[in-house]
Amino acid sequence: MNRFLSNIYFLFFFFAANANTAITPYFHQVPAKKGDSIYKLLQRYYLADYECNFDKFFKLNNLKPEDFIIAGKKYQIPVFIYDYDGKSIKSTLNSDDWELAHRVKQYNDFILKDDLRKKTIIDSKILWVPYHELNCTNKKIELVYTEANIKDLPKDKLTVGTKIKNETKAEVKIASAPIFQEKGSGKSRHYLIFGEKYAYTPLIDNKLRGKIFYIVSGHGGPDPGAMGQRAGHTLCEDEYAYDVALRLTRNLISHGAIAYMITRDDDDGIREGSYLECDADERYWGSDKAMSLAQKIRLRGRSGTVNRLYEKHKKQGSKNQYLVAIHIDSRGTKSQTDLFFYHYPNSSEGKKLAKTLQKTIRDKYKIHNPKRNYDGTVTGRNLHMLRETNSTNVYIELGNIKNPFDQKRFVLESNRQAVADWLSEGFLEFVK
Repeated sequence: MNRFLSNIYFLFFFFAANANTAITPYFHQVPAKKGDSIYKLLQRYYLADYECNFDKFFKLNNLKPEDFIIAGKKYQIPVFIYDYDGKSIKSTLNSDDWELAHRVKQYNDFILKDDLRKKTIIDSKILWVPYHELNCTNKKIELVYTEANIKDLPKDKLTVGTKIKNETKAEVKIASAPIFQEKGSGKSRHYLIFGEKYAYTPLIDNKLRGKIFYIVSGHGGPDPGAMGQRAGHTLCEDEYAYDVALRLTRNLISHGAIAYMITRDDDDGIREGSYLECDADERYWGSDKAMSLAQKIRLRGRSGTVNRLYEKHKKQGSKNQYLVAIHIDSRGTKSQTDLFFYHYPNSSEGKKLAKTLQKTIRDKYKIHNPKRNYDGTVTGRNLHMLRETNSTNVYIELGNIKNPFDQKRFVLESNRQAVADWLSEGFLEFVK
């Protein structure tokens, strides 16, 4: 009898142990694609809106936020893999939370639709569960920006998931001077943002006097944007877009404009040479805080900063305010593109501005490269920076960062300056 009972106990614990092992989740592992950043990798798996997912990714892979990931190498992502029990998501997760089960079901449907998993939950008997659903004290990142300048808010007000209240009582705390009146410059028309060599910016004329420009170079901080390869060097979109943006901004203020570099890197300045080092230390105007890992917060940081400055200048009577977003596209290596433009679909002024810039570039091609047709397009796009900002806006794509021919447009320093010069002429033409 004792031997019989001991056998029963042995079988019970054997199956219990194996059952527990079967349902113990593990973290999914995926290879990074060519051109992936940490942000892009997590975005592909619908994880980039949650700060805790980034923290977990760093811990799982022993990485730091400023690190780059390697194409082809496998990384653990913050997604649990569960053995589906064949009954329900709730029973698999040992949870009575119907809303949780519904969200997990939707997540698996999205992943299947995007061909990131091959079979349904039922067919594969595998359930994918995002880390943030079970382990994060904060849910989806939600940071409400008000009129208050981010720089002047207490640090505890900027934690993830915290809403900043008392919007109507918030005071506008924006420095009266444009970003170029840098602390410690000490000299008239010396703007340290351009770097020591280019800090002095002479006033050529006042053709743009009274005009306000918000120059927003794409991506930055933890997100390098599109990435390409050339001669053994990694090309990061944010670095080349930033250098063109600096050159354009310097041109604009040389014609009397007030211009703000919304994305800024105090260490870089205008850079010479072909290969610009990728880094992650960009900030926003008026803030010394690192950019958020979450794309939505970064976008709101850009648009919120622009809108606060816009309202300030509007109260001062300014009617001519323009946002210029500068990006570099990413397509197949064989896809050659010319410099092209987006405007918000409902903005007639934005469309007019984009058309003027397009015509200027086309005219320049006729002069400097008459044997080659210019095919840059103007298109309406419902993009965040075009939709959520109050100024007249244009969004510029400099080319395809993966195409060897397009790369010359921004890798060659002389070409970066030429693009900035031509765009400047387009703005001068538009405001006539």
